[in-house]
Amino acid sequence: MSGNKTFLADQFRKYMPKREELARNKYLAPIAHRFLSPELWRFTRRSVPRGVALGLFCAFIVPLGQIFLAAFMALPARANMPLAAGVTFVTNPFTIPFWVIVANRVGAFILDIDREMGGAMIEGQMQTDSWRTFSGFFEVAGLTVFGFVVLAVVSASVGYLISGWWWRRVIRRKRARRLKRMEARLNVRLEAGRG
Repeated sequence: MSGNKTFLADQFRKYMPKREELARNKYLAPIAHRFLSPELWRFTRRSVPRGVALGLFCAFIVPLGQIFLAAFMALPARANMPLAAGVTFVTNPFTIPFWVIVANRVGAFILDIDREMGGAMIEGQMQTDSWRTFSGFFEVAGLTVFGFVVLAVVSASVGYLISGWWWRRVIRRKRARRLKRMEARLNVRLEAGRG
């Protein structure tokens, strides 16, 4: 750790775009003053859990462009923008196949769709192979989309709680260390005063 900052905050500051870089971006120029608000770039006990929750929600709710969505949503939520954008990388081109399978299984588990019931519902309709393939595709897609919505809500809630707990723990440790250093300095002064 360096100074009074946490290691994780230092790492995000190191790799995330700087405020000045965003200010010079020609596409963000009309709204740059909103993105450059200092409160969106601070790591505080309120902005960190909001940033984590927002990043996780955007990561699962939107498969493409989730970084921009998280950055725009950080404005009204007053969440830490670099953290919100960074957390969205939980879903990326390498992990998305895994998350699609998980989302499909979550959707199927929650909705508990019986495959035979689906077949009975379309008994009076066309029973061609193409119709079964078409309806099967939409069933799988619907389960997966629903699973992603569930993952977005649950992961954002859990991320908010865990990051809030973690942030309070880090601050508590930092304060305890600071108090120990102050106590040690005071003891040294008292010993020097006695001698």
